[in-house]
Amino acid sequence: MRLRVLTALSGVALAALAMAGPAMAATGASDVADQLKKSPVYVDPGAAGQLSPAQADALAKKIKDADKPLFVAVLPNSAAFPKGTILKNLRTDTGVTGLYAIRLGDAFTSGADRKVLSNQSVKNLNDAVRAPGTNTDAATQLNAFVDKALPQMKGHAPASWGGGSSSGGGVDTGALVGVGAVIVAGGAGAYALVRRSRRKKAEEERAALQRLQVVVDEDITAFGEELDRLDFHPAEAGADDAMRADYERALDSYETSKTLMAKAERPADVTGVTQALEDGRFSLATLAARREHKPLPERRAPCFFDPRHGPSVEDAAWTPAGGAPRQVPVCQADATRLRDGQDPMVREVDTDQGRRPYYDAGPAYGPWAGGYFGGGMLPGLLMGTMLGSMLSSPAYAADYGAGSYDTGSGFDGGDVSGADFNSSDFSGGWGDGGGSDGGGFGGGDW
Repeated sequence: MRLRVLTALSGVALAALAMAGPAMAATGASDVADQLKKSPVYVDPGAAGQLSPAQADALAKKIKDADKPLFVAVLPNSAAFPKGTILKNLRTDTGVTGLYAIRLGDAFTSGADRKVLSNQSVKNLNDAVRAPGTNTDAATQLNAFVDKALPQMKGHAPASWGGGSSSGGGVDTGALVGVGAVIVAGGAGAYALVRRSRRKKAEEERAALQRLQVVVDEDITAFGEELDRLDFHPAEAGADDAMRADYERALDSYETSKTLMAKAERPADVTGVTQALEDGRFSLATLAARREHKPLPERRAPCFFDPRHGPSVEDAAWTPAGGAPRQVPVCQADATRLRDGQDPMVREVDTDQGRRPYYDAGPAYGPWAGGYFGGGMLPGLLMGTMLGSMLSSPAYAADYGAGSYDTGSGFDGGDVSGADFNSSDFSGGWGDGGGSDGGGFGGGDW
């Protein structure tokens, strides 16, 4: 333990020493990347008038407190930072999976690895902070972006971030000595606190996963019963290759859901299970339509009130208690109930307060619902419910995997991946009609 603590302290000391020199203007993406490896916010001296050191430090503290891999660079509009490539080059040179935001002169863009935040989420965030009529001074725009982005992100802060000023300014040598002494004296205690915090988080995740286990097992069992009721045999009279392919996909989804649930270690792992079940139920619906010589069903989200009802057939107006009305995908039976003025058949789960609808049962059910409905549409469906409120909190995002449900690469947010990332995620649209808006960045369609 002492060796690990000393190693960590050495890294902090080296990071602090590296920041002790006077601020120098970056000459390109690699210089900016070097600074972002030390702190989440970098303000180039050439753009110092846009964000004060106090504002940069406050922004950096907000990001560090959320423990998320969000990098912010405030740069001058110069030849050293070409619009078309600066975002991608900065991600390459930093080499850390995360969300990167750049204020270049008066222009703004961002890009993210899909494991951290979906392309659509990044696009919507960019549009929101660049919308006509919004205050576009750097401090307001960057704080608005960070406040909106942090609750949706997945991953953790990179290990390379140490203490010090976020704006790249100098550090007093005497202060460094004092800070170093405090670090050495309190290192063992801090390490113990970190271990206790990790144990507590692991215990909370195990408890949440145990609650989810009951619900997911019910889903898997219900899907297995649907397979049995279908009573399809690949060699039966009238069966063709398309039917057999549908049936095989449904069987594969059933086996995949059982395998993934058996391997699940955290609540976020359940997303893949319910994704497999959703895919399997659509395959069964397609197979049933083929056997009955009916039109093939449209690929739609499952019934909002209970995904076990199968794929939805239409959108219907629904208003949760104390919430605003919204359109939700519903099955035929629930659509009929709503038109008749009756309550839909809502999926309820066990809570400490008794049986409750899943959307009022707590944060652990976010990954479960996300696998069925996808991270992009989920917040809108759940707006005004308990789970919807939790989806917008940094604590929920950190503990239960809110945000993008895209599996992405094998690197989690905050991991060092070098240049192993999808370059289309960092294509650098600036919302001004110039550059590229590929990868979902910039203005245009929602």
